[in-house]
Amino acid sequence: MIQTQTMTVPGKLLTEEEIQGKLAQAFHNQFTNQRVLVLIPDHTRSLPLPFLFRTLVEVLHDTRQLDFMVALGTHPTLSDESLHQLVGITASERTALRSGGFAAPGGPPVDLLNHAWDDPAALQPIGTISRDEVKQIAGERWHPSLGGDVPVRISKAVFNYDHILILGPTFPHEVVGFSGGAKYLFPGISGPEMINATHWLGALAGVVGTIGIKETPVRTMIHAAAEKLAVPVTLIALVVEGYDLAGMFIGDVQEAWSAAADLSSERHIQWEDRPFQRVLSCAPPMYDELWTAAKAMYKLEPAVAIGGEVIIYAPHLDTVSHVHGKYIYEVGYHILGYLLGDWERFKHVPLGVLAHSTHVRGSGVMENGVEKPNVKVTLASKIPPEDCAQLNLGYLNPDRIDVSEWVDREDEGILYVPKAGEILYRLRGA
Repeated sequence: MIQTQTMTVPGKLLTEEEIQGKLAQAFHNQFTNQRVLVLIPDHTRSLPLPFLFRTLVEVLHDTRQLDFMVALGTHPTLSDESLHQLVGITASERTALRSGGFAAPGGPPVDLLNHAWDDPAALQPIGTISRDEVKQIAGERWHPSLGGDVPVRISKAVFNYDHILILGPTFPHEVVGFSGGAKYLFPGISGPEMINATHWLGALAGVVGTIGIKETPVRTMIHAAAEKLAVPVTLIALVVEGYDLAGMFIGDVQEAWSAAADLSSERHIQWEDRPFQRVLSCAPPMYDELWTAAKAMYKLEPAVAIGGEVIIYAPHLDTVSHVHGKYIYEVGYHILGYLLGDWERFKHVPLGVLAHSTHVRGSGVMENGVEKPNVKVTLASKIPPEDCAQLNLGYLNPDRIDVSEWVDREDEGILYVPKAGEILYRLRGA
């Protein structure tokens, strides 16, 4: 087992030489002649993945097999072209990687894999989290809608390897508190049961009561599932600023993640003294469906006044969700109380979709059967106004937005966020 190692310099970013040196030191002779699987994020996470990919291929040149699997959760499967772009290689380099010797003569064969969460043949059961255990984990957040026992299934591919490496960033997260760590196992490469149960548990806790909080019921549930996996796992936890690294933590999954979450809480939370009335929250192009672009709402809601508005500005966006769109259009976006109050109508919908619905709509109350969200959510994208109405969202034509009119108006209660989705905004003392 690799002893947890920390690499961070207060106020500075890590250089490529420092990162390469630390990875070489940490993994020297650790996996000689072993089969290693590296779990990585998709394009919806910021990190210098092409550099880290090439570095790991070089550092782990003495392994017998070295593959990289995208921990997609329920995100869409990546095409070969998208996989190549993700790790910064060409199709011909992919061929060379598969043949071995890419980084050095005699090196291992290397391939890129997608997780298939919805293919039963690609999943293997490793245990169950009982209803009683889920109830204990959930505590005051427990609700019968969480259902019964939760089967724990994971990608069958992991059992073809001697060791798993997790490589990914840690940010404040709407479902689990802080992302990263064992989240790359559950829900990253898990079956739908854990995906749905963890996301719904997060919805019952609410975004404001979860995001940027280190110890959450969902994190406890994820760690409980990870303990059932017999294949050893090592974490490379990253704390990212832009596309550079502010910190890297290598070792035990829980220890390394904990250290990364502590640093993320320092680097990724923007504290405000007063709530904002209106926010222009710009979703970057890496969020190519509302399923992920909604982070432009999650990360801002805690700093918006009741009755305020978040505009998700995504002029590139034309899709709600490639995977879950049918259900989302059926349900729309609603506060938690609305869904629970009419559960018979919604109980057939996957819990992960219902969780997404509440996360986007945000907090609120039901008064005399009327839904009253705390924050108005307006979508400025290629998704047409009639679709926004069906989804229970406001609509604004993105062509009518002059970004320059939003800049430097914080004193007026107006906030412009040029790249939303990773930095969490919170109110002091809230």
